[in-house]
Amino acid sequence: MGRRSPARWWRCAVLLLALALAVADGRFVVEKNSLRVTSPAALRGVYECAIGNFGMPQYGGTMHGVVVYPKANTKGCKPFSDSGLSFNPKSGGLPVFLLVDRGDCYFTTKGWNAQTAGAAAVLVADDRAEPLITMDTPESAGKEHLENITVPSALVSKRFGDDLKAALENGDMVNVLLDWRESLPHPDERVEYEFWTNSNDECGAKCDMQMNFVRNFRGVAQVLEQRGYTQFAPHYITWYCPEAFVLSKQCTSQCINHGRYCAPDPEQDFTTGYDGKDVVVQNLIQICLFKVANESRKPWLWWDYVHDFAIRCPMKEKKYTRDCANGVIKSLGMDIDKINKCVGDPDADEDNPVLKAEQDAQIGHGSRGDVTILPTFVVNNRQYRGKLDKRAVLRAICSGFEETTEPDICLTQDIQTNQCLENNGGCWLDHNSNNFTACKDTFRGRVCECPIVNGVKFVGDGYTHCEASGVGRCQINNGGCWKETRNGKSVSACSNEVAKGCKCPPGFKGDGIHSCEDIDECKERLFCQCKGCSCENTWGSYECGCGGNNMLYMREHDTCISKVASSSVGWGFLWVVFFGLGFAGVGAYAVYKYRLRSYMDSEIRAIMAQYMPLENQDTSSHQRPVEHADI
Repeated sequence: MGRRSPARWWRCAVLLLALALAVADGRFVVEKNSLRVTSPAALRGVYECAIGNFGMPQYGGTMHGVVVYPKANTKGCKPFSDSGLSFNPKSGGLPVFLLVDRGDCYFTTKGWNAQTAGAAAVLVADDRAEPLITMDTPESAGKEHLENITVPSALVSKRFGDDLKAALENGDMVNVLLDWRESLPHPDERVEYEFWTNSNDECGAKCDMQMNFVRNFRGVAQVLEQRGYTQFAPHYITWYCPEAFVLSKQCTSQCINHGRYCAPDPEQDFTTGYDGKDVVVQNLIQICLFKVANESRKPWLWWDYVHDFAIRCPMKEKKYTRDCANGVIKSLGMDIDKINKCVGDPDADEDNPVLKAEQDAQIGHGSRGDVTILPTFVVNNRQYRGKLDKRAVLRAICSGFEETTEPDICLTQDIQTNQCLENNGGCWLDHNSNNFTACKDTFRGRVCECPIVNGVKFVGDGYTHCEASGVGRCQINNGGCWKETRNGKSVSACSNEVAKGCKCPPGFKGDGIHSCEDIDECKERLFCQCKGCSCENTWGSYECGCGGNNMLYMREHDTCISKVASSSVGWGFLWVVFFGLGFAGVGAYAVYKYRLRSYMDSEIRAIMAQYMPLENQDTSSHQRPVEHADI
């Protein structure tokens, strides 16, 4: 682009002033990671450094390397190849972290020159005593640098930079561990993240990078959202026009709702092409589409809309219109009426509740600072720093999961090395046919944790020992107990009735783990001690017999009885008992009837005696003489 006119500089100054006023109540937070010096001893310790807003920070991970400070081109503003320098590590050597000084060129230029010379990371030493800042990527830095820098970068303080250079000048080998494991919070098994973006597709290298990112990241984002691993929300930055300029051409072309919500002119020319207010309206449509999609429990449709709109309605083809947007909405089966109702009237002299909420969300709160850099991510309320790249952003999101709860996509080889593949991570391994392992790969590295297999929990230290426990443990490697089969009969020292441990079953002796030996009951004379009994040992049991065909062995009493005698005596005894019980019943009934009848007769006689004389009773003493009356 050519030199801007004074008028254009003034317009940009006005908009920058408005943006500064809009976020005056907030603050910018510099996101940091830790740098641990492991040698020399004089510098050993942990230091803070600021993550650069370019390159690919290894969120959730660490990098170990050795610091090198070049003797020439100390600011890294020229390609190191010009002086024949290379920082590629030798075979078996540690990666090189190139230390350069701040100043004279863009941070991205330093990072690019360090990367092309073979450095694994770039450390920039500040040239002034001040709080750490975020190294950003200006528009004029060049598309090549912006898209192709992959090495992580960090800004260190001037004092620490001077200490590093002094140690190197003294001939010390400076070993450093860059640590991003705690750069983003990871409190639970779901990650909440925001994508702060813009619908403008004519803002140069950053817009191109943003569209490429949406195209590449869309599938990953939708899978994470559909399976409930993440909760996603898009956001858009707008600012207001100062009241004194509301009626100016600059504000009327870049703002809606009478200067309340503004965006910069895509071409930075108010006379041609699309205006800033067109961008604001499209931003508003995309927010409202997400809200409607989220209400229908399909928030992932936002990614389809943004992707399709960028392809079907680009600015350069003059298709960046509301009609084109409606066509994309219809193709996705979305409710246009609901979306239009959410958008409201852009010409109304009143607040738009959706955009007002966006401006409030832009201001930092809690541990999160103001969002002023576009595009960017906020993961678990902490701002992402680095290149807008599928792999880098996925690393950041994956580092936001609580350890061991990461979805499988976070453990793929392109973003995470599986430490369990080498020597089983130093964890316990069942060398039987099932090959169960206590090594569990997480995004931050492996952990040794006894597994759960088919619902059966293994217990142990995870490093040298794990064993199945609880109900069903015998289904897994027989609970680690002894088991043997002979002649179709299987015997095991594992029992599901016991929570853990192995015990040889009855008829066997041993530790129950490595072996169980048959007990010779006959030799040890534990059974078959009766007279005339013979003993034969079997695997896990014994057989006792009695001499003669008419003898029967009773195991419970360890005795032999005659089959015939026991049968006749038994049946005779039963018949005697049967007839005895019969006669006893008849006798008891006769006695009962006789005694009952006698008792009833005596009672009846006693009662009747009170009212009339009985035939066998003398009545002469009770009768009065008959008196003869005179006639």
